[in-house]
Amino acid sequence: MDLSLTEIQVMLQNAATEFLEAQLPKQRVREIDDSPTGYAEDLWRGMVDLGWAGMVIPEEYGGSGLGYTDLAVVYEKLGYFNYGGPLLDSTVQSANLILASGSDDQKKTLLPAIAEGQQIFTVAFTEPEYGWGPESVKMQATQRNGNYVLNGTKVFIPWAHIADQLLVVARTSQGSSADQGLSVFIVDRTSKGVSTRLHYGWIGDKLNEVTFDNVEVPAANLLGSADQAWSAIEDARDSATLALSMYMAGGAQGAYEMCRNYSQTRIAFGVPIGTFQRVQDHVIVALTEWEASKWTSFEAVWRKDSGHVDTKLGISMAKAVSSDGFSKACDASHHVHAGIGTDLDFGLTNYTVRARTFQQYLGDAIYHKKRMAQLMNL
Repeated sequence: MDLSLTEIQVMLQNAATEFLEAQLPKQRVREIDDSPTGYAEDLWRGMVDLGWAGMVIPEEYGGSGLGYTDLAVVYEKLGYFNYGGPLLDSTVQSANLILASGSDDQKKTLLPAIAEGQQIFTVAFTEPEYGWGPESVKMQATQRNGNYVLNGTKVFIPWAHIADQLLVVARTSQGSSADQGLSVFIVDRTSKGVSTRLHYGWIGDKLNEVTFDNVEVPAANLLGSADQAWSAIEDARDSATLALSMYMAGGAQGAYEMCRNYSQTRIAFGVPIGTFQRVQDHVIVALTEWEASKWTSFEAVWRKDSGHVDTKLGISMAKAVSSDGFSKACDASHHVHAGIGTDLDFGLTNYTVRARTFQQYLGDAIYHKKRMAQLMNL
């Protein structure tokens, strides 16, 4: 197993660093996060111009057709610089769901718009009975006059307030198991009966409650075949989980470097606080959690690109480690910084709030450890 980067991947990593260093200083991160939408159009266009929106979309659909190691080095830097925006949900999760289950016409129509950043998509999966397994989807799609009608509520849906299209997961039939009878619908956010409401609280990226009130969806907007969507949903989610794990590893690195640097420059009793053993303990915890998150994620990336038989297992391991690791790295960094770490202008809290949000997103450590056990037939 070789986890070293190629020369081209190093160049991609350096280009990402240069762009994000210029575009996302800590004060800009807070400015964007505190804005009503949490979204910066100029930043989005810049990333699209760099080709980040189409990295893993095949060339035949307007993308670059790159591998997941290429994607990983960019997402690691996105986490390090604390980026907030719809890149993951639109260009990785939604694009892969369309790739996995869409018809040829749907792929040819939808994917170029995603790759070129012309349209933003998001996946609407979670409901008030929150969970990431197929049994958590209760929302029904009923047929009427050859079309489908959606009624119900989705919660904690990222970027639904700015998305052009929603990929809505709903039940079209009842099967012998929970993973049967699920379908995905392409729903224009401005459709009659669709309403979004931002969730507020200790939340990083913007999340929404989305309500569907007798929303009529043309049969042509059924993504692929009815009743058989779970496998495609899970595959698309795995790709997004992989990218998110790399993002979280990058965030853990950012939190670690903040506490390491602070321990070297903060003077107490005439010496840097990094000379105190208890402070060193916290710095080492942050370092260890970053390294664990990074290398389990890179191993999963290697499995994905090499077509390894245990790719799903590696992805769940990466998310389980990163879900805990990012939060623990932030906690350790706060211990080192003490009061100054709570200053909103200082920048550490932006890492912490995302660590808490992404700890749950796409499945927390408990969910993924249980999935690992199932994959290993334990």
